[in-house]
Amino acid sequence: MNKVYNNAEKAIQGIESGMTLMLGGFGLCGIPENSIRALVASGVNQLTCISNNAGVDDFGIGLMLQQRQVRKMVSSYVGENAEFERQLLSGELEVELIPQGTLAERCRAAGAGIPAFYTPAGVGTEVSEGKETRVFGDKTYLMEYAFDADFAIVKAWKGDKHGNLVFKDTARNFNPMMAMAGRITIAEVEELLEPGELHPNEIQVPGIYVHRIFQGVDYEKRIEQRTVRPKSNHG
Repeated sequence: MNKVYNNAEKAIQGIESGMTLMLGGFGLCGIPENSIRALVASGVNQLTCISNNAGVDDFGIGLMLQQRQVRKMVSSYVGENAEFERQLLSGELEVELIPQGTLAERCRAAGAGIPAFYTPAGVGTEVSEGKETRVFGDKTYLMEYAFDADFAIVKAWKGDKHGNLVFKDTARNFNPMMAMAGRITIAEVEELLEPGELHPNEIQVPGIYVHRIFQGVDYEKRIEQRTVRPKSNHG
């Protein structure tokens, strides 16, 4: 099975309006930049996007929000995107905010073939509205369902042509869990290697989970917020 695609435009073929997508990353760290740009250019819309965050106004998923391509966001943190806020308050965008740990576990459960699980996160809050609860011991838990995504789109540092992936430092974040959870997983990598060039012990996502892979270009690697130490008067 040939998993290698020439570029993002080829790799996202088959993504249609109305589909549900998982997009890896945390803040602006480890986001699939090339794939997002290709989605913007493709014009698909009415998407449900599952991602820890919604990017910023002019980068990441924020670009898709600008083009009104997203119908619903399923996220845990969205505080850096003014356009997201505007669409939410105006009723243009449907939003499901969930605890970050629940987001991670719903991804993991999907990859493990677990249809649902119980968690104490969100009990007694708006998160629990309309959800089944159950008591284990003396504690109440919510039932949460695993995600069901048409495509998972992730970003890795290195990958080989069999789809084996390695992530760098904090860019690992949600990417491995999402890579294992999509019906079809697209991985963009900074370095695309030949099979055997990755040591088996360093592989973080086995290629069995990855259906399409391509080498990305022109990564910006932005910093979402920069905090610097005040200049010292003592040199």
